[in-house]
Amino acid sequence: MGSRARTRTGSVAARRTAVLLGVVGLTAPLTVAMGGTAQAATACTTKAGPHQKDAEKFLGRPVDGRQSPADCRAIQAFQNKHGIRPDIGYAGPVTWRAMQAEITKRNPNAAGKCPVNKGRIACVDLTRQISWIQDGKTLKFGPVPVRTGRDGYETRTGAKKIYWRAIDHWSSIYKVRMPYSQFFDGGQAFHAISGSVWSPPGSHGCVNMRTADAKKYWSMLRNGDDVQVYGRKPGT
Repeated sequence: MGSRARTRTGSVAARRTAVLLGVVGLTAPLTVAMGGTAQAATACTTKAGPHQKDAEKFLGRPVDGRQSPADCRAIQAFQNKHGIRPDIGYAGPVTWRAMQAEITKRNPNAAGKCPVNKGRIACVDLTRQISWIQDGKTLKFGPVPVRTGRDGYETRTGAKKIYWRAIDHWSSIYKVRMPYSQFFDGGQAFHAISGSVWSPPGSHGCVNMRTADAKKYWSMLRNGDDVQVYGRKPGT
């Protein structure tokens, strides 16, 4: 074959390749066309959870206890906002506890179980799995979700005081980082975790927090400040 024939054949092949790529670009997802990986949205469950009615009421949905596609999308959006996994729109205990934390934001100490006569104090409600900082009757920060001790490693209740702080503590016992650690009872401390504060079964006694919340506690509390822990974590 001569050089002119080879050039003509090569040109035809190139045009065919260009057309084929154009079709792929029109029909395939952009991430696939560019060699990426498409990430589909998490599917919604059709199953109603044990707190279906509670979630419906909280979210302003029709309260009938039956899961609808709209109910699921609303619950799923709440789960995504609060970092709850799996985010499938199931109204389970973890999602309901997060909703309860939102409900109690204005006055978490309505029951008066955290002292109001000690000035600045960090309060930990094990039952609701929330914590906040108040000064007298004035709410200063929170409430925020926390993860306390699992069964057999319960966070100890009672009146405590922060006695030692370490901004980048390393646990020699559990071999994990404990950023923004503020110890208040033996080896038990407020500190940030890298995972979800909603994940079961719980800590080894510490009050686990989201990083932003633990950082805020670090900026607001000092050695000698009071801590009040009360209630009982579900399942312990």
